[in-house]
Parts: sequence; structure tokens; C-alpha cells
Amino acid sequence: MLDRHARRLIDPPLNQIGGGLAARGFTANGVTLIGLGLGLFAALLIALGAPGWALIPLLASRIADGLDGAVARATRKTDFGGYLDIAADFLFYGAIPMAFVLYDPAMNGAAGAFLLASFYFNGTSFLGYAILAEKHGHKTDAQGQKSLYYSNGILEGTETIVFFVILCLLPAYFSVLAWVFGALCFATATLRIYAAKQIYKN
Repeated sequence: MLDRHARRLIDPPLNQIGGGLAARGFTANGVTLIGLGLGLFAALLIALGAPGWALIPLLASRIADGLDGAVARATRKTDFGGYLDIAADFLFYGAIPMAFVLYDPAMNGAAGAFLLASFYFNGTSFLGYAILAEKHGHKTDAQGQKSLYYSNGILEGTETIVFFVILCLLPAYFSVLAWVFGALCFATATLRIYAAKQIYKN
């Protein structure tokens, strides 16, 4: 819901920095893997009981996630690069909730499982919609220039990052927040499927 507004603010500086990184020899895939490494390090810190410290690599990983596309635009976009980017994103999105479960299985286990199930369902609806959009030749740049069709929804990348930041700041409330966010993810996926039914009836 907020991605298109966030892109207007962050794309210009990201494109400038990405151009500089490309000129220094960085590749888009390399930046994607750096971002993934930072995100997994953040998850490790959470699992070890330091969610506050995890904020630094977590936010850095999301900056890298924006920079990989900027580097690609400054050099050459590839289908594999887009594929690697979305795979890295999904691994990151799953690792953070899992880390909170590992941090306190007794308190966070059920809510974490519900949240991960909602991410699984939402991610499937997202990728399935992208496949249908590609099949029918539909394009959008509402969330910036992407290798896949990015369908919008109640919750998108921006909301998820804000949610992760709140979790790191208020880890004691993980369970309550996970139930609420997971329910919204299920709603997002359901509405996306309904939209697909209206558009792709044949």
C-alpha cells in the first residue's frame, strides 16, 4: 500500500548511489547477496537475544535491497538478477520471524508459525499473480522498475520493513503483533486472489 509512495522518495538517491557503485565495479547480484547476508546476520542477532542491535544490519540489508536494482539500471538488468532478488527477499522475510521463534520458542512459537504461514500464502499469491500478468502481457511500474509484475495490496514491502523494525524495538510484543500482521497478510493474499479472478477469468 505504501510502496509506490516510498519509491518516489527513495528512488532518486538510490539511483545516484547505485550509479556510483556500478562505476566502482559492483554488480547488482553482488549487492543482492550482500543485502541477504546482512539480513541473515540481523536474524542471527535476534535469535541470540539482541533484537535492538539487529536493527543496524536489518536496515542496511533493506538499503542494499534497493541498491541492487539501482546498480542493475546503471549497468544491465537480467532475468536471473530479478529472480535472485526475489528469492533473497523471501528468504529474508522468513528468517526474521523464525529468529524471533528461536529467541523464545515457548512464547513466540504459535504466533511465529501463523506469521510464516501467512507469508507463505501471501508470497504464493504474489508470485502466482506475477505469472498471470506476464502471460497476459500486463506491465506496471507503480512500485518502481521490477523484473516481475508487482501487484499491490494492503501489506507490501514498506509495511513489512516497518513491522520488522517495530518487532526489534518491542520484542516482548512479538506474539500479539505477529497475530495481527499475519491476519492482514492473509487478507492481502485473499484480496489479490479475488482481483486475479476478476481480471483473469479465462
